[in-house]
Amino acid sequence: MGLWSTKNIQHLQSEADEGQSGLRRSLNAMNLTLLGIGAIIGAGIFVLTGTAAAQHAGPAIVYSFILAGMGCLFAGLCYAEFAAMIPIAGSAYTYGYATLGELIAWIIGWDLILEYLFAASTVAVGWSGYFVAFLRDYLGINLPPGLTNAPLGLGAGDHVPHLTGALVNLPAVVLCLVITALLVVGIKESARFNNIIVFVKMAIVLAVIICGAAYVNADNWTPFVPENTGTFGVYGWSGVLAGAGVIFFAYIGFDAVSTAAQECKNPQRDLPIGIIASLAVCTVLYIAMALVMTGIANYKELDVPEPVYVAISKAGEGLHWLKPIVSLGAIAGLSSVVLVMLMGQPRIFFAMSRDGLLPPIFSRVHEKFRTPHLATIITGCVAAVIAGLFPIGLLGHLVSIGTLFAFVIVCAGILVLRKRRPELPRPFRTPWVPVVPLLGIVSCLGLMSGLGIDTWIRLAVWMALGLAIYFGYGKRNSRLGRAESSAPRNAA
Repeated sequence: MGLWSTKNIQHLQSEADEGQSGLRRSLNAMNLTLLGIGAIIGAGIFVLTGTAAAQHAGPAIVYSFILAGMGCLFAGLCYAEFAAMIPIAGSAYTYGYATLGELIAWIIGWDLILEYLFAASTVAVGWSGYFVAFLRDYLGINLPPGLTNAPLGLGAGDHVPHLTGALVNLPAVVLCLVITALLVVGIKESARFNNIIVFVKMAIVLAVIICGAAYVNADNWTPFVPENTGTFGVYGWSGVLAGAGVIFFAYIGFDAVSTAAQECKNPQRDLPIGIIASLAVCTVLYIAMALVMTGIANYKELDVPEPVYVAISKAGEGLHWLKPIVSLGAIAGLSSVVLVMLMGQPRIFFAMSRDGLLPPIFSRVHEKFRTPHLATIITGCVAAVIAGLFPIGLLGHLVSIGTLFAFVIVCAGILVLRKRRPELPRPFRTPWVPVVPLLGIVSCLGLMSGLGIDTWIRLAVWMALGLAIYFGYGKRNSRLGRAESSAPRNAA
């Protein structure tokens, strides 16, 4: 009883009823697929492709995308089985509660804050950079540096942030607050806004791929796998592996689809489609973009914050018209990532609050809009503060390690549930069990092992704080724990 208690699967399935949750079912498979694409296509395709190619893999960054995509696919197939079987808000938190126990569920829920809330802040800072540059370069508007940069900075090799002299990253703060207001109004309105942005940025990405293909110089692909320099991770096949760890951030977000489970019209069918389709579409686009970028420009020239700009510039006047369009695509792409991240986090808080592990304020639903409005407002305000104060580099690795850890537990949960409850109806079944879950666990742990010791220390500190909150509040207020304590000892 208590730490290792698991929630009854049938009870969870009954909670999926719209009347019990209070959330409105208004999303279909297309909405979910576009939510996934909206979360995935962002900083990865506009920034990290060039960095990983220049520093690690060269043109073979294509293989890095395939490796990272396969790791996400293994985890995605496991997510799809859980999401179809337990179609309620909470994502990996709920799946862990159903299979591995309350303590593990809390650890996952606390860990997912690193993925959703901190990722929203991180991407908002990246969005601010593109937005400020667009205003300066194309509209002649120069915002004061003190209002467009973080007051805290982190230099290379630093372990403690230092003061930069800036006041606040105001554009990042405003973006978080505007998107929070949109999410409070309604999930359907938010999904419609996201759909428009996704179509815009996909059109821009396709324009770069199609138009840029005509300017590819095959000599830039030779050698396709640059010779290793003698250092692990710097070119060669070890560089391909290192590159996969770097660009893993580009795939973060597909699991946000599962957090909207209780707002799907047909979750058993639509959730697996949304998860797998969004992963497949984005992997194809990433590979095509990487091929075009490394074909137009030498990979060593792409180690810049705006590698797509550099590649287009190398094509000459023929693609000059694409520059402002790419800038708009980056702004749109990053804003939709923030939207999906800020949509996912409150719904995890919603599920944890309904279980008694967080205060009741997080599970209140707006009478008119039928959204978890207070959890959304709290999440958005905290994200705005983090985005306004901290630099993008400080939290990036934490976001990756938090996400990978959640993926490991989801994959392990499939193995546990197939063993303990093989009779449960599964509208979608992860194929080739136990191979797929084991490959998911191994690939995610492998990517985690490549992250620096500082990242592991910060994760340990974050988890220690979470455990203190759990034992101080969550365990004493757990609805499942109270129910078991009051049940007869001989109850089945």
